[in-house]
Amino acid sequence: MGKVFNFINGASVPASGNTTLDVLDPSNGKVLSQVPLSRESDVNAAVSAAGSAYVNWRLVSMKRRAAIVLKLSLAIESNLNEIASLISSESGKNLQESLNDVYKCLEMLEWAINLPQFADGSHYELTTDVVCHETRQSVGVVAAILPFSSLATVPMWSIPVALIMGNCIILKPSEKAPQTIQRIVELMVSVGVPSGVVQIVHGDAETATALCDHTGVHAVSFVGSSKVAELVNKRCQAVNKRVLALGGAKNHLLALPDCDVPMTSRDVVAGFVGCAGQRCMAGSVLLLVGDGSEATKNAFMDHLMKEIVSGTKMVNAGIKATRMGPLIDKEAKERVLEYINEAEANGATILLDGRSWAKERTEGFWVG
Repeated sequence: MGKVFNFINGASVPASGNTTLDVLDPSNGKVLSQVPLSRESDVNAAVSAAGSAYVNWRLVSMKRRAAIVLKLSLAIESNLNEIASLISSESGKNLQESLNDVYKCLEMLEWAINLPQFADGSHYELTTDVVCHETRQSVGVVAAILPFSSLATVPMWSIPVALIMGNCIILKPSEKAPQTIQRIVELMVSVGVPSGVVQIVHGDAETATALCDHTGVHAVSFVGSSKVAELVNKRCQAVNKRVLALGGAKNHLLALPDCDVPMTSRDVVAGFVGCAGQRCMAGSVLLLVGDGSEATKNAFMDHLMKEIVSGTKMVNAGIKATRMGPLIDKEAKERVLEYINEAEANGATILLDGRSWAKERTEGFWVG
């Protein structure tokens, strides 16, 4: 795809600085493109363009804005395989997982298209001669700081709602996977989203901080690690800015003695294997609830663990459907390997060693 550019006021433009990062294919470590690290001046340009566009965009009827989002939904559906392929190449998801990402994106768009039916406010009589009117108004310029984990779905938590409600939006994609949202914005322009209503400013933490601090940005949404979510939340609240900051979860799976062991084992494996565990709904911790004698508890635990290990042995590496893809980058790979090494050093029994993938597949960022 080549070098990725910012998208400001309806045009692809280079960042003001010359610093870039390589965007890598997680499956083989090869360079896909370069992404610029935007400066505060780039953020200022995007906010200025969005503020100017907002003046007219907010006056467009809600139904008209929803009609444009409907066209976007149809455009994404028409380019479904292309977008899924982009997701797979830059995030490492297998092809079916990437398709599912786009399907969920379409679900979000379909839901948002109905906003004119229930978001136009209401009025009701409180008492004689006292009527309460409830109206919903656009906020202005909003920003969405996006993760690498769900490249089509997560942007649609913000984009269609922001646009239909009359806001202008600035997107800051993950610097690890910026190409998918670039393509989606191209489709947005093709279906009639006016210049300045949607912008892309690429970059890292400095860029995200500039968006949080800018007085011309009236609301921020963030999806990422809990550590950064807390920082974003505090930074925005310090300036009385609306913020929705979603961090990672440590999901716990509970298995009781009366569970259907074959079904439970399949669900457990799917929980930690899907998207290589790099998703909000990944099953990170399995807790077994015992019942009866110690022998009964041990028998249940042994039976379930044998089924889980057996099911996991069936998982193969790759990006084809049903296979487990790589981790996003070298840092993620090294972090997971460190977890395994530390657990083993502290006395844990390794029932199935995923470090073999890292040894066998030297290109890319693989851990089984």
